[in-house]
Order: sequence, then structure tokens, then C-alpha cells
Amino acid sequence: MVGEIIEIGPLQLVVGLLFILVAQGASLAWRLGLGRDLLVGTARTFAQLLLMGYVLRFIFELDLAWVTIGVFCIMSAAAAQVASGRVKERRIPFLLPLSVTMFLSFFLVSYVVTAVVVGAEPWWRPQYFIPLAGMVVGNSMTAVAIALDRLLSELSSRRNEVEMLLSLGASPDEASRDMVRQAMRAGMIPAINSMMAVGLVFIPGMMTGQIIAGADPANAVRYQIVVMLMITASCALGSLGVVLWVRRRCFGRFGELLLAHGRSS
Repeated sequence: MVGEIIEIGPLQLVVGLLFILVAQGASLAWRLGLGRDLLVGTARTFAQLLLMGYVLRFIFELDLAWVTIGVFCIMSAAAAQVASGRVKERRIPFLLPLSVTMFLSFFLVSYVVTAVVVGAEPWWRPQYFIPLAGMVVGNSMTAVAIALDRLLSELSSRRNEVEMLLSLGASPDEASRDMVRQAMRAGMIPAINSMMAVGLVFIPGMMTGQIIAGADPANAVRYQIVVMLMITASCALGSLGVVLWVRRRCFGRFGELLLAHGRSS
């Protein structure tokens, strides 16, 4: 019957553990040493997602603006910590620009989608804002981290080129323009590749979830199009903001490049 939701109970979850046993078997057969990580990962998956289910039910029942915004702040702060861990260069302070840029760009995109595109009333309605914002944060933090790491690695490896341009009278912005361009491309390519492949290579999670829940596939498709576009926008805004802000911190007060050759240890 169309629209009927087939619920997954405890027994089905236990059966689903067979997939982990397959992965464990592969790890043992090839001596990958991933047995403990698989066990811990499985336990954390169950604990974190079950807890999230109860927390979201509680938040939805409260239906308070400050609670919804507070949840977004926690998600954004956690994403900034995860993204910072993926950046190898540590000689330039980037955590503040990374955190602020991610918060502002992700919040802007999430607000526009819920308030203008979806038209939720009020705009902070948790049933819409939290899931959509979660997709923005989760899918964009890696792009921002890639862009930032690419910028710092390019400036470090091409220091001679940058210093030559500076000595010829170029400003720090002019001397590092190509590095900024390469960093932005690196951050944007994953989102563009996803848009190229969506619907042909894979069916995205939100669309799949709505269809399984009994929604009209046409409506699910429209939601997924919005999701893909908002993720691309958040990747672009977040990458551009953090790259331009951190680029300024890579140069001293007299325009000298503060990064030496190679990576920091």
C-alpha cells in the first residue's frame, strides 16, 4: 500500500548486525586489525543515533526558537572542531576564522532554505530547520577543511613564487591569488561532482528517506534538488570566507609571508 511505513524493530536491527560480521570476517581474513574499531564504531552508531532520536523528539515537542538555535550552534561548533583536525598546517591560527565562517555561512543558507524556499512558519521550526541545517553542516564541513588545507599547503610549497611576486611590488592579495583560486576549486569540486552524479549514480539519503516514509517521489525529488543546491552554496560561501580570512593571517604587517617551506611537524 502506498504511504504505508514499514517500521524497523529491535529484531531487524539485530539482523542488520550481520553486515558488521561480514566486515569483521574481512578484517580477520586479511589481518587488517580493524576488529576493535568496528566494534566501537558499531556501538557508537547505535548509542549516538538512538540518543539523537530521543533528543530530537524532545526538541520537536518543545518547539522553542532558542533551543533550535542552540542545537545549530552545537552542530556548527562540533563541525569546526572536526574540520580543524583535517588541516595539517598548524603555524597559522585558523580556528577562529574557521568557526565564525562556518557558523555564518551555514546559518545563512539554512535560514534561506527553511524561511524562503520551504516556507516553514516560523522559520526556526525544528522539524525543518534542524534536519536541513544538519545536512548543510555535515556535507559542507569537509569542503571547507579541504579548501583551507589546500590554501596553506599551496602557500607553503610555493613560497618562492609568492616572495618573488612580493619583491616585484605585488600585494599579498595579488601574490596569493592563484593559491586562493586553487583552494576554492578544491573545496567546490566534491559538491559539483555530487550534483553530476545524483539521480544516476546514487539516490541521496533525504530523498530515499522520504520515499520510504511514503512521500510522493515527485515531492521528494524537489526537496532533494533544494538540498543539493543549498549544499553547493554553503560549500562555496564557507570555502570562500575561510580562505580569504586565513589568507590575510598568512602575511605579516609588512606583507611578508609567514609560512616557511614544507609542513609543520
